[in-house]
Amino acid sequence: MKHRLGKWPEAQPICAGFIKLITNERFGLLSIQTLHALQAGRLAGEHKDPFDRLLAAQAIHEDLIIVSTGSVFDTFGVQRLW
Repeated sequence: MKHRLGKWPEAQPICAGFIKLITNERFGLLSIQTLHALQAGRLAGEHKDPFDRLLAAQAIHEDLIIVSTGSVFDTFGVQRLW
């Protein structure tokens, strides 16, 4: 989104070759499931950003660690690195 809006032009190589980059780094893709969406809607707190809520719900449901400087994830009880 930020790249598309011109706010992060340096991300162009990542956007252009995202799937190849993910594969080369041996990361996995995590699909959004109905359970994640339901969990996101049930999370307590005032933070309303649906994307942040969905990431937090996925982390909780899949027992994952969020890599982010965003302290908002702490309010959701998500384990956070960075």
